[in-house]
Amino acid sequence: MVCAEGIGVFGDVRRAERGAWLFERIVATGSLVLRTVGGNRAGEIAAHRFLDSPRVSAAEIIGTLGRRTGERCGGRRIIAVQDTTEINFSGRDRARCGLGPAGDGKTPGFFIHAAVAVDAEDEAVVGLLDAAIWTRPVGQRLAARRQRGLAEKESQRWLSTAQAVAERAAGAHQLIIVGDRESDIFALFARRPATVELVVRAAQDRSLADGTRLFACAGAWPSLGACAVRVGPRGPGDKGRTAVVSLRAGAIRVARPRHGVDLGPTKQLDLTLVEVREEHPPAGSETIHWRLITTLPVGDVTAAQEIVPCKSDGLGLPDLQTHQADRLFKIGALALGAAVRTIQLVDARDGGSRPGSDVADPEILEAAAAIGPRLEGKTPRQTNPHAPGSLAWLSWIVARLGGWNCYYKPPGPKTMRAGWDKLAAMAAGYHLAMSVKH
Repeated sequence: MVCAEGIGVFGDVRRAERGAWLFERIVATGSLVLRTVGGNRAGEIAAHRFLDSPRVSAAEIIGTLGRRTGERCGGRRIIAVQDTTEINFSGRDRARCGLGPAGDGKTPGFFIHAAVAVDAEDEAVVGLLDAAIWTRPVGQRLAARRQRGLAEKESQRWLSTAQAVAERAAGAHQLIIVGDRESDIFALFARRPATVELVVRAAQDRSLADGTRLFACAGAWPSLGACAVRVGPRGPGDKGRTAVVSLRAGAIRVARPRHGVDLGPTKQLDLTLVEVREEHPPAGSETIHWRLITTLPVGDVTAAQEIVPCKSDGLGLPDLQTHQADRLFKIGALALGAAVRTIQLVDARDGGSRPGSDVADPEILEAAAAIGPRLEGKTPRQTNPHAPGSLAWLSWIVARLGGWNCYYKPPGPKTMRAGWDKLAAMAAGYHLAMSVKH
């Protein structure tokens, strides 16, 4: 019996079980090196055979994970964060097959564009909703950018992902999609799904319907107040910081660009601009100044403060260790799901009411309920303080299995991965014993 969530059927129950096993091994080891993931020679060969199968596709892996996350979005206020990651093989490009140029136009590589669902109430990761994985064509000359339709551009991914997210998370109470400067596209706002709100960091000083420019219009607006925002690390050794920023917000009417195709019939868009500015940055720090364009109405500081945390600093992904493009895409899809799983467990360590079913299937939760009490000690700090069945409760059990002693610093990703590996093995043994008993 496989005590793990499937990542696809792939036309055969044995491939489905092999895929679930491989996914759990990637989560547990935190590695994409198949020798490490497999655990032994037999496991390594099994992983290679799974990835080599023409019936296995990155699209099915992503679709399975995305539909499952969409079901968990029901009734929630969801922020779907879109981000693009470049995977290149600079200095490690020997024997790489089927890859086009990465961002520098020379180095072999590919791109992953992911949308991850976050619960707006507690900022906890719900799961992966959608992803696109592609490589650029080699030596193909393209028409001028303004002469190409949106479907012919890589920027189509922002709209395609929004459409997939709207479909999969249709049961969400509210769905807000967040994008960085690359998603500042008129067609995205004009053609967004009706059930989706957008928050986009402005990249272009757009023309407004009254003849003024976007970047200048907030200068005369009164401040709505101040709030604290978390600024991510800028590089190695930087732990990030908390900045105090002032907020301004107001309605804008964006004029349709004079150039471009596939912009839709809309001649102007009624949107909201939220300007976020750090008035007194610390010495040596880059001043925070964000302009966020949104479809959400903003009339007071409370509404503006809700929009500001939506800005994302991206999703970090591990490096991929294989050669053929098709295999790279498959293991890239697995890596996305595994990274999100680990983030969910780490996020939950501080508590919360989210159900354990956001991460684990019923078999895992049943086994955890039997195993958990044996991990508790005699002191209050060695007792699981979270509601049984909650994700925080499950995270505490996983951390204990991973070697956390309930003291000192909170458990991190390595501890969670090790604990999940032990829990999965123990759950398999538990259910085998129960089947023999009955």
